[in-house]
Amino acid sequence: MIECIFTTDYEVYGSGDGGLRELVYEPAERLKEIFSEQKKRFVVFVEAAEFEMIEAAGTDHSIDLVKRQIRDFYGEGYEIGLHLHPQWYNARCENGRWQLDYDEYNMCILPQERIARIVDRAISYLRVVLGMPDFSPLAFRAGNWLFQPAQPAAAILANHGVKIDSSVFKGGVRHEYGLDYRQALRNGYYWKFGDDAGTPCANGIMTEIPIYTQMVPFWRMFNAKRVDMERKGSSGQTRRQRMNRILDLLRFRHPLKLDFCRMTIREWSRMLDSVIREDGRDPSVLRPIVAIGHTKELSDLETVKSFLDYLEQKGISVTTFQDIYTKYA
Repeated sequence: MIECIFTTDYEVYGSGDGGLRELVYEPAERLKEIFSEQKKRFVVFVEAAEFEMIEAAGTDHSIDLVKRQIRDFYGEGYEIGLHLHPQWYNARCENGRWQLDYDEYNMCILPQERIARIVDRAISYLRVVLGMPDFSPLAFRAGNWLFQPAQPAAAILANHGVKIDSSVFKGGVRHEYGLDYRQALRNGYYWKFGDDAGTPCANGIMTEIPIYTQMVPFWRMFNAKRVDMERKGSSGQTRRQRMNRILDLLRFRHPLKLDFCRMTIREWSRMLDSVIREDGRDPSVLRPIVAIGHTKELSDLETVKSFLDYLEQKGISVTTFQDIYTKYA
């Protein structure tokens, strides 16, 4: 049984550049219109740290639009997940430019007490935005997918009611941060984990439902949309960061994420057709397929509509982590 979970990372660029209306509010509003028309829902991974800091600094008046939109999403049945780039919490805005604390780029390698403060602060902000003092997100996604090592962060998140992580992308490598998800290629469609999000553990305290990937030859990583978005996303990177990114790419085969902002409908159908064939051989297995997108990269709405039409034609449900977790539990 295949079920597709659309997720969007709801945020501005990693450097702090860009306006909330242009990169967050307006693209999310257009995406919501498409899904609402088809009576479907997606998961909104709200980047709580950056919104709190932008609001505190008063640098973008559209924060009020964003906060209202988050409440509207929740009220209309869209799932709100927690997304975190911890480098925002010690950030400062100077001469119109954000200076982020890159010493805290990877939350997982920080002291346990610091991780606890970051998670508590982020969830507290979501509760204030939603006006719900007992709100706890079910699902989490780490900034830049950095959820390794998983402990003690996973235990801290679990203590706040978080039950699902969706940071892993099988086959992923980030040399600069020591991230290596290649061992996860041996895993199924979801698994419980303990010390490492990419390694199954039968009595783990959280469940990993990874961003869906397939390993492809390096030349399939290049299309006009993907190259353009990589260029925009690398704006503001240092020479060292660009060199490390090149090291990440120096492999014959790469993990191609199921990204509804960067993929063509041909790539999408080619990837899902292989899952459909597998499901035909054993439809009793639950196969949650997580698609990722970013509000800051959402421009091709016609392709998103085509993705939804494809799933409808194939009889594949569009669901959320909350629905999947109910079935899994």
